[in-house]
Parts: sequence; C-alpha cells; structure tokens
Amino acid sequence: MDYKKYDVAVVGGGVAGVSCAYNCAIRNLKTLLVEKENYLGGDITGALVVPVMKSETKNLNCDFYNTLVTKSKSYCAQHTYSDSNSGWFNPTLLKCIFDELLKSVNCDILFESDILNASCEENYIKSVTVSAQLLSLPIVSKYYVDATGSASLAKILNCSFRDDTQIKQPPSLRFIVGGVDIKSLADFLESVDDDKNVTTTNRHDREIHLSTAYTWDKSKKWALEPYFKQALEDGILQDEDLSYFQIFTIAGMQGCVAFNCPRIRDFDTNNPLDYSLALMDARAAILRIHNFTKKYLKGFENSYISQIAPKTGYREIRRVKCRYDYTLDDIINQKEFDNPALYSNYPIDIHSNKKDESVLYKVCSYSLPVESLQSKDYKNFYAIGKIAGCDFKSHAALRIQSACMSMGEAAAKDIYKNIN
Repeated sequence: MDYKKYDVAVVGGGVAGVSCAYNCAIRNLKTLLVEKENYLGGDITGALVVPVMKSETKNLNCDFYNTLVTKSKSYCAQHTYSDSNSGWFNPTLLKCIFDELLKSVNCDILFESDILNASCEENYIKSVTVSAQLLSLPIVSKYYVDATGSASLAKILNCSFRDDTQIKQPPSLRFIVGGVDIKSLADFLESVDDDKNVTTTNRHDREIHLSTAYTWDKSKKWALEPYFKQALEDGILQDEDLSYFQIFTIAGMQGCVAFNCPRIRDFDTNNPLDYSLALMDARAAILRIHNFTKKYLKGFENSYISQIAPKTGYREIRRVKCRYDYTLDDIINQKEFDNPALYSNYPIDIHSNKKDESVLYKVCSYSLPVESLQSKDYKNFYAIGKIAGCDFKSHAALRIQSACMSMGEAAAKDIYKNIN
C-alpha cells in the first residue's frame, strides 16, 4: 500500500521528532511520524516540562522553534519573559498546536503506535514493522530517525550505545497547581528574595509571570531556605523534599504554577517494581510539597493540584554512538564544525539526588555537528534529541528542548540534501 512507503520515518513525537517531521514534510519529503502516546510533544506536553530553557542559538536551525512561537502566540499559549526567553509555553494547548503544524505540511501520523521489529541488510535499514491499534504495518522508508528519548528504535536495531558512566541524572515527576493568587505570590517573593539569579517577577497589564527556586545544595544562599527548614521541623516536609524545588507560571494559564519537582528517588534500574515504588513515592512527595506551599508561601492558600504529569520527565536514558563522538572537551574548547546542527550556550546542568553533587557550570557558546546525529552503525539512520551521540557531561548541556528542536531540523535538512 502506497501510504506505507516513505522518504522519512520518524519514531518519537517529542519536540525533536516533531521538528524533524515538520522540516522533512515542508520540504515535500513523504514523512511518517510514529508516536506511542495519543498526543505530540513528549516531555513538553506529557511531562509538563515548561518553559523551554533559554539559550543563545545564533538562530541556526531554529525555523521550527520560531514557527512554534508565532503559532503559540496566536493561541495565547506563549509568553516572552523579561529575560527575552520566548519559550514560556502552555503545555496543554501545545498538543493542539503540534497537531496543526504537522497537518499543515501533510505529515502522516500514527498515534498509539510502537515499533515491533526492523529488517536490515548490512548497514542499511530496509523496513520497520509498526504496531498500530490492532494492526501490524510494514513501513518502508529511505531514512529512519529515532527521536524517542529512550532510543527504542536504536535498541531494536541493536545499535552501539555510549557507556561512559554509570551515573544517571534523576528524572522528575512534574505537576501543576491551580487557584494560585499570582499577585500575592509575586509580592511575597519580591519581599523575601532580591537575588535576580533565583527569583524574578514579570508584571504585565494582563498577566503576571514569575519564577523562583530552592535546593538543599549550599552553592548559594537561598531566600526560601527558612521556610523549607521550618516545614521540615513541623513534619510537613521530609528531608528528600528539600533536594530541589523550582516553580514557573504558565502562558495563558493565569492562576496556575508549574512545579519542576519532585526529583524521583534513586531506584534499581534492573527492578521495575522498585521503579514503580519510586513513582508512588514521588506522587506522595507532590502532596507534601503542595501542602507546604499552602501553609508557608503566600498566594497558595486556596490552591489545588490540577494536574500530575502522566509522563516521567527523564533527563537521560541512553545515548547512541554516532559518526562523531561529541565530548565535553568540544564544548570547553568551543570546537567549530563544518556542518553544525546547532549553537548553544546552555550550561553543563547535572542533577543529583545527593547533597552538593549537582552541577551548573557556565560555558561559552558551542556547536554540535550533524555527524553526532548520524548513526555509526547504519547509513540511513539518525539519532536525535536526548539520545544524540555525546558523552555524559556534554549531554547535560545539550538535552534542553531548544537544542533538541534544532537537532530535528538539522537532521531533516541533511536527509533532504542526501535524497536530492
């Protein structure tokens, strides 16, 4: 059947995959996007990972991101913060916006679908089999892109993976609280914290936006520390709840606050039951953290938990070995490449569940080559987003959503060049 034959098959509908599929389809490549959930966006919609972290991109491979900003603004689902970060999005409406963008370029989408197996010949992928609803569909494509975040297609293909560290950054289980008096919260935060590197408020006629944070690390003095310590003494919070706390308001959702916490505790990766227990522990922590805000932070008195992310926010799972092995030295030395996929200056951002072991190391502008998206094992296979070919520490800088979108766009342009 003709619809099963494509120029490009993209597996994974997170921001990297959506960007890649959009950029392929807009170039008139027959494109299929396979997504295991019933919506697009991945972490930004399912794991509630908002806002997009700010980075200097030099506007390289940012066409999709710029289009997303413009489209979201028309939905009142985007806000540009006072630091000029245009990536404050509404995660719920983004599901509709991603649909519209891909429909506008005639990209085929299979929701609630998984890759079952693949047929390969030497170092070429010939076809994959997709489980879609009650059907198993053979998909033949010239190029294949894994944008799953977990490298699920690469795993089926038995690709080589990076194994440079046994350390894994802890995932998070985010949530949203509604019914917040944002003005009272902003007034309170301004009265207790004047460190603009931690707490900021952005007041407009129609909306007030804000952000603040606290961690148990001693890297700086945290204005909210007395409130957390008191809650710990009062039995409202447990010690692990103090490891990380960060909140943001949400574009077009006045009265709502997004929580970038709690981190999920360390668990045995070889024991699915322990991971399930860790998830339940995280949801229990959400109840405690919300109770803390109601009792100690002004503006939350009448608030309620409106949403707990249905998807775990993984910072990393595995990374594919690619034609260029990108490392931290490339970032530190600001190595230039003939074929850059992106530019960024986002810091080395390594989360840890252990006290004082998290890292936030600022760096100068750096680039990532397209060759770090091209599989080492297959000539017609790309690994983009959080599974790109980089080491652990460089990945901690490259995993942000704006970089993932640029990777998707760069891969699409490279595929188009190869086909034409």
